[in-house]
Amino acid sequence: MPKQHTFKVVLLGESAVGKSSLVTRFVRDQFDPYKESTIGAAFLMKVVPIDNENSANLHIWDTAGQERYKSLAPMYYRNAAAAIVVYDITQAASFERAKSWVKELQRQAEPGIVIALAGNKTDLSDRRTVEYAQSFGLLFFETSAKTGDQISGLFTELAKKIPIAAEPAQLQGQSGVNLAQGGNAAGGAGDCAC
Repeated sequence: MPKQHTFKVVLLGESAVGKSSLVTRFVRDQFDPYKESTIGAAFLMKVVPIDNENSANLHIWDTAGQERYKSLAPMYYRNAAAAIVVYDITQAASFERAKSWVKELQRQAEPGIVIALAGNKTDLSDRRTVEYAQSFGLLFFETSAKTGDQISGLFTELAKKIPIAAEPAQLQGQSGVNLAQGGNAAGGAGDCAC
């Protein structure tokens, strides 16, 4: 039986980018098009396999995106082994805010936090406004909470990137993230085609 490791994961991003829908799709395989905005934060858990010998019990904190709750975010990303910064591919402003969240995590989160960038709402690609983003040292996925596209892959790959030594708060591993916008090509995991 695989050894189970517990990791804290936090989701950050603007309001209405689909953070709660993304987590609900991952944990419960459900989608609610009329989901209410999160107030403060919500907590969910799910175990994912890492390899034949280890699994990750992800304690997922879904934070509110409204500006009035922004001051609470450090409380949720404190001691987090990983963070997923979510933006809406149809809202360029949400991508700009996502870059700010990444910079804040770099400055204030635990050293070695694993950061993933998730461009959500690929089911609305005909309304895309964020064409391309290049990320360095950052796990990247484009997802759709509505269809479930790439949701499981995002969380599974994130869990695999967290060093086992990160349990519970000793973090090692990745440290730098650098985002730049430019180009036109679409990419998959590892490339940032937003």
